[in-house]
Amino acid sequence: MSNQQKKSIPGWSLEERDQKFIESFMPIWEWFYCNYFRVRTDGWENIPTEDKVLIVGSHNGGMAAPDMVMMMYDWFRRYGTERLIYGLMHPYIWRINSSIAKLGEKTGAIAAHPKPANAALERGASVLVYPGGQYDLFRTYNQRYNINFAGNKGFIKLALRQEVPIIPAISVGAHETLIVLGDFHEIMKQLNNMGLPWLYNLDPGVFPIYLGLPWGLALGPLPNIPLPVQIHTRICKPIIFEKYGREVSKNRDYVDDCYEQVCREMQREMDKLAREVNKGNR
Repeated sequence: MSNQQKKSIPGWSLEERDQKFIESFMPIWEWFYCNYFRVRTDGWENIPTEDKVLIVGSHNGGMAAPDMVMMMYDWFRRYGTERLIYGLMHPYIWRINSSIAKLGEKTGAIAAHPKPANAALERGASVLVYPGGQYDLFRTYNQRYNINFAGNKGFIKLALRQEVPIIPAISVGAHETLIVLGDFHEIMKQLNNMGLPWLYNLDPGVFPIYLGLPWGLALGPLPNIPLPVQIHTRICKPIIFEKYGREVSKNRDYVDDCYEQVCREMQREMDKLAREVNKGNR
């Protein structure tokens, strides 16, 4: 596939990122960072000052994903908008709302697909990925401190192939900006099999019922306005694997072992942060 063909696929181009557009949003993000979410953060010394990295985060807070936005703001205010970073976004967004997708592209969003992700790292940029996607975004309230990557291991193959360290990014508080009560996807799948179509003809993978703004009680993966809950974020120490390279990225057992290592270490860090935050709130 030629470079021109790749650029024509929605979300695959690295050229849509607009530094001036990002800079225009910095004052808005700053207000939310300081006043609405009152973010507390630490661990940024774990990101090397120059080398590219793969930042792997736990997704929180429904479609609004406030900790992701605040994480990006933290990156820009620390390293400047000129230091390249791209964030992987679900390809469905380009099919559901192309206008929102275009705005995302201007801030550095690219499609969550191996081709653009590899291209970004090969360019020397860092990449931010949330492997759990919608399954992580809409996990139930009682699972808010659990890492849920839903078995998605593409990010492991990406790190191995590109020989980059994984930097875990976790947060506490963002998944309390809405209250997910349950997931009705299995019921909706049965109704779909009986003839009820999916919205946009796309199976969302989840069908939550949640309490949140502006709906009050919402049914389905609807966009939400996050509640003004304080967010604590932490950049953890790099995870370095024993072996790297294209060959080991094709070894299923090794990929599985690396995946389990990341989940285990991130869960340990999440448990630690949750204890610290909850102890401080007493």
